Amino acid sequence: MKKFLVVSMVTLFMVNMVGAQESRSDNRSGVHFGLKAGINHSNMYDSKTQDFSADAKFGFAGGAFLTLPLGSFIGIQPEVLYSQKGFKGSGIILGQSYNFTRTTNYIDVPIFLAIKPISVVTVLVGPQFSFLLSQKDNFTTTAYSSNQEKEFNNDNLRKNMLCFVGGLDFNVHPVIIGARVGWDFQNNNGDGTSSTPRYKNSWLQLTLGVRL
Repeated sequence: MKKFLVVSMVTLFMVNMVGAQESRSDNRSGVHFGLKAGINHSNMYDSKTQDFSADAKFGFAGGAFLTLPLGSFIGIQPEVLYSQKGFKGSGIILGQSYNFTRTTNYIDVPIFLAIKPISVVTVLVGPQFSFLLSQKDNFTTTAYSSNQEKEFNNDNLRKNMLCFVGGLDFNVHPVIIGARVGWDFQNNNGDGTSSTPRYKNSWLQLTLGVRL
């Protein structure tokens, strides 16, 4: 609900800000390549641990995109992004409170259906394939601290996540302001276990890009 409200406020602000840009040149029919960078505000959902509560964390997101028109009002927009996700959590184990932070580094490949009702706004929706590169876990209690980092070669298919992403691009030529929300379809413990915590990523992404 919080993410929905944030996206709604950002949407209203951007529509008001770029509304005057409608009279500029219309780029909906051209093939364009671009670069973008910004932040993820990620968290987890579907935790199976009753004593575990999660908080969102920030991470970097950046990469490239390509717009492929199928007409003036519809197109395909694939992207390739380096994307940091994860979450912060706390709980109680053996009578002691603990803090846990997980940072996961992905290559995200969304393939969007792009709907372009007006030149300054593009509605994007579609699947995303996320390839887990590495994972860092930080676990601390009052008497103990542990840092673990793993790198993955993607030979385990469960490390390759299927996700759903939707959002908006605001086109202020040549600048593009992007807002996305996304979530995983699969659990992230790729070895098939039910280890604690079992979770799925959910995230809000804000980026600033340029069409080249």
